[in-house]
Amino acid sequence: MLSNLAHIDTRAKLGSNVVVEPFTNIYENVEIGEGTWIGSNVTIFPGARIGKNCKIFPGAVISAIPQDLKFDGEETFVMIGDHSTIRECVTINRGTVDKHKTVVGKNCLIMAYVHLAHDVFIGNNVIIANGVQIAGHVHVEDNARIGGLSAVHQFVKIGRHVMIEGGSMVSKDIPPFVKVGRYPISYEGVNSIGLRRSGFDVEKINEIQDIYRILFVHNSNVSKAIKIVEADMHITTERDEILGFIKSSERGVMKGFQNRKS
Repeated sequence: MLSNLAHIDTRAKLGSNVVVEPFTNIYENVEIGEGTWIGSNVTIFPGARIGKNCKIFPGAVISAIPQDLKFDGEETFVMIGDHSTIRECVTINRGTVDKHKTVVGKNCLIMAYVHLAHDVFIGNNVIIANGVQIAGHVHVEDNARIGGLSAVHQFVKIGRHVMIEGGSMVSKDIPPFVKVGRYPISYEGVNSIGLRRSGFDVEKINEIQDIYRILFVHNSNVSKAIKIVEADMHITTERDEILGFIKSSERGVMKGFQNRKS
């Protein structure tokens, strides 16, 4: 159902059973998958590619040009995966020449007043709570959770199954499977509840906990701790994912327990 009070450019491509509520503007070079619902007062600018069965709530602005002074009008995109929900007044800017696209994966929930800047990548099954502000070039991997009113610095990388406490200032990379919070951002344990909900068994969670005890509880020197993990822990997919993430970090990873401030 397309409201007569909505403005939909004739060059936009809408799938079957798309609903567009009154006072929404959809520009040219937009593609929307079947079964998607677009609430009232939404603005969807050129370059948006929205998947099937998504829900976009009133006041959202999708695919506006980047807030980046280097942007020079190049054709770039916002890609939103199937079954994702974009709540009220979310803003998602399209990419720049760096990545050419800003991506939100499948089955994501992006809550009200979130901002996703240019060239951000959000994986699948990610939940971002109200008021989170994510700067350009940030990479958030699958099944991460970001608490409300947090801010994420540009170029930060957040690993799989991470839980970030509300109100956090995230200026360092966050390795997979952990809980973090406070200022400066620091390790608070393994995200064991989230891992159990995602099907990790007790043995695997204990293995991950053992790795992080070495990295962030018993040792202050991460380089030394990595060598201990490599020597003492059996090779597993999760072990190598954690070590690979830390070794490849360009911004450096968050602090461990001993470096936290009260």
